Amino acid sequence: MSFYHDGQRDIQRRFASTALADRLEQKLGRNRFTDADKNFIEAASFFFLATADSEGRPDCSYKGGASGFVRVIAPDLLVFPDYDGNGMFRSLGNIAVNPAVGLLFIAMNDAPKRLRVNGRAVLSLDDPLLPSFVGAQAIVRVTPEHIFPNCPRYIHDLEHGASSQYVPSAAPPVEPAWKSFADFKDVVPPRKA
Repeated sequence: MSFYHDGQRDIQRRFASTALADRLEQKLGRNRFTDADKNFIEAASFFFLATADSEGRPDCSYKGGASGFVRVIAPDLLVFPDYDGNGMFRSLGNIAVNPAVGLLFIAMNDAPKRLRVNGRAVLSLDDPLLPSFVGAQAIVRVTPEHIFPNCPRYIHDLEHGASSQYVPSAAPPVEPAWKSFADFKDVVPPRKA
């Protein structure tokens, strides 16, 4: 499965970022969890879950729990519990008819970080892992197709109530350090004025 579709490629060409997008995929993209991914995910107390119905209409949901409520149990498998909610079952219902999901993990502190996991989900109502998740009524199993970190520069430091230093303002923009890294600096397009 290709990482980029025609719509993404068209916009990349418009902003001269195709080479950068390809380099980011080449250097950072993967379909197996690393130890660092596992540690970051399992330390999270929340994430955002994107699902879509059978016609592709999207839905996004906040999922929260105690740190460790999401587990990477194999390099190619992530699991999380479903807890009692409002009874609408928008996410689980979507997964039942369309297994494509996107998970976004974010650290909103003085060391911001985010990790995206796109893959295929399966809902399990009688999963053998159910007893190991206190309060769970179902388990969702996600097989990753694309795992990739995302530039954290616009993530605010909610822990300290501080805005990201990268938020556009009248001052000259601050460039993120990664744009000067040897792996990327030769493909970073010029900033649009």
